[in-house]
Amino acid sequence: PLDLSITKTVAQIWIVVFVMLAVFLSCARWYKNRDEKSEAPGGFVGMMEMFVMMIYEDVAKASIGEKHFRPYAPYLLTVFFFIFTTNLLGLLPIFPGGANVTGNINVTFFLAICTMIAINLFGNKEYWKDILWPNVPIFLKAIPLMPIIEIFGVFTKPFALMIRLFANMMAGHAVILSFTCVIFLGWTMGVGFGIGLNIFSVLMLLFMNCLELLVAFVQAYVFTLLSAVFIGLAHKEEEAE
Repeated sequence: PLDLSITKTVAQIWIVVFVMLAVFLSCARWYKNRDEKSEAPGGFVGMMEMFVMMIYEDVAKASIGEKHFRPYAPYLLTVFFFIFTTNLLGLLPIFPGGANVTGNINVTFFLAICTMIAINLFGNKEYWKDILWPNVPIFLKAIPLMPIIEIFGVFTKPFALMIRLFANMMAGHAVILSFTCVIFLGWTMGVGFGIGLNIFSVLMLLFMNCLELLVAFVQAYVFTLLSAVFIGLAHKEEEAE
């Protein structure tokens, strides 16, 4: 009654897990073996430190606030590297890539639910006060119009995260697949059309794959940034009277 077979998406997620473990354990080993005379990390370790500090300082700390960001930093770092790694592997047409994980709405739904839990489960009283009893004229609260709108917003934030990531990643892969199909379509129309469309499709495929490299980073960054912003809104400081 319940199909729990391993799909291509599930297999890809496990591959991403092993890749991330290998990367971060190797980086952690470098930091464990360093001493006071060691130089700043370079090469691959230096690149990973750049990404980590970017999310830690410029996203988590800047968006959530210095007082509250530390408990959420591990989650935000995990989300960023998971999405980034899956997006990069998804561009490989052969093993270990080939699956568009973040183009699967079930995956983006789960990531959005995790952010929703982080926002609402640990939001402070000022956050819930603004939702259930916002600072608006009393007749808007008595109906209650504004509380209903604010409660609706609790669900629209993670919904926007889910759809944004899913739609952008699915669209990119759909365009690449379309240009691939043009190659086969051209040869059915004759040799002349086949050669011409082949050259056009190959050039566009190279362009789209280069563009998808940028999109892979941007979508991971945007999802993490919006998650941090929404979490930061759940930790408002109490307003002075």
